[in-house]
Amino acid sequence: MIKLSKRLQMVADNVMSGGVVADIGCDHGFTSIYLMENKMAEHVIAMDISKGPLERAKEHIMQYGLEESISLRLSDGAKELMSGEAETLLISGMGGNLICRILEESEPVTRTAKELVLSPQSEVYQVRRLLHKLGFCIAAEDMVLDQGKYYVVIRGVPGEELYQEEIEYLYGRKLIEGKSRIFQSFLRKEAGRVEKVLAGMEQKKLSQDSQRKQQELVQERNWILEVLNRISSDSGSAR
Repeated sequence: MIKLSKRLQMVADNVMSGGVVADIGCDHGFTSIYLMENKMAEHVIAMDISKGPLERAKEHIMQYGLEESISLRLSDGAKELMSGEAETLLISGMGGNLICRILEESEPVTRTAKELVLSPQSEVYQVRRLLHKLGFCIAAEDMVLDQGKYYVVIRGVPGEELYQEEIEYLYGRKLIEGKSRIFQSFLRKEAGRVEKVLAGMEQKKLSQDSQRKQQELVQERNWILEVLNRISSDSGSAR
């Protein structure tokens, strides 16, 4: 049986449709293999924009004897996927901007999916906003620490949802409500980073651009402290 990294394990654990999974940007194909080995998908379409990753994925798929269960497809994002062809769209290991572009460029395909399992490495707030814009609720969101880096995994399902506060888009309503120790560790690390930069700006004559950056950092610090305060106000439920 294949063993996944902590990040990919959390990604795989969020696949719940039981149907066809489109693994977009499949890279080495390990997530696709895991899903089929553990009977978490009916079939997997492993997709990548480059031939190199698909060749590596093919080697691994053959090694595990899953050629009949996992098909390979050269594709820029989800462009080679038909509407309704996959119940789950799985995208991980990309920046949030790229994930948003993939989902928007193939909007008919996106809207027919039963779930979206996404793990953006940056601009997570943009992904949250786009999910709501495309008619998806954020059913689950969690954070994992893997080899010194923090990763977010989001599961979206069809439904109407809007967050009322900017802070919920920036840091994730589900993460704030979940109060996980990993999320709190991430927030404290971010607070330390911001404080360090602000301290370096003190006693310096700042340009207009630097002054704007300073104001943005002060706002970011205030947001982080607000989230930490919300979490600590009900610390009994932290896990």
